Amino acid sequence: MENQIEEQDFNNINFLDHSFANSYESCQFKNCNFSAGNLKCVLFIDCEFNECDLGNVNFDHTSFQNCNFKSCKMIGLHFNNCEPFAFSISLNDCILNHSSFYGMKLPKTIFQNSKLQEVDFSGADLSNSKFINSDLSGAVFQNTNLIKVDFLSAQNYSIDPENNKIKGAKFSLDQVSGLLNKYQITIE
Repeated sequence: MENQIEEQDFNNINFLDHSFANSYESCQFKNCNFSAGNLKCVLFIDCEFNECDLGNVNFDHTSFQNCNFKSCKMIGLHFNNCEPFAFSISLNDCILNHSSFYGMKLPKTIFQNSKLQEVDFSGADLSNSKFINSDLSGAVFQNTNLIKVDFLSAQNYSIDPENNKIKGAKFSLDQVSGLLNKYQITIE
C-alpha cells in the first residue's frame, strides 16, 4: 500500500477491489465505487468526488480537509466518526440521506441542491452555513448552532427555535412553518 498519492485522477474504479493509500492530496475521483468500503484512517486533502457511490462507507478516523462532493450517493454515512481536525466539505447535487453529523463543527459548509433527508445535525455547529435548494425532510436539529445559517431556499425542515441557536438565520416566508411544527398548528 502506498503512503501518499498526489494530483492523480481516478475514473470508473471499484475501490472494493483496491487497497487504499494513507493519504490523497489534490486528487479527483470520478464515477468511483466506495460503497460499503472501509476508509478508516485515510486522509483526503483538497480532493473532489464526482458521481461516486460512498453509501455506507466506514469513516472511522477518516479526514476530509477541503473536499468537494458533486452528484454523489452518500447514504448512511457517519461523518461524526471522522477526524474533526480541519474537517471541511461541500456538497452539490448529492444524496446524503440517513447520515450523521452529530456534534461536528461545520461552520461555513455549503449544502447545495442536495437531499439531506433524516440527517442528524444534533449538537453540530453549522454557523454561517448554507442550505441552498436542499431537502431537509426529517433532518434532526437539536441543540444545533444555526447562527446566521441560510435556509432561504431549503425545503421541508423542522427546527425548534427553543432548542437551537438561530440568531441571524435566514428563512423564506413560504417555509417558515417549519419553525412552528412542534406546536401542531395549522397555517393556511
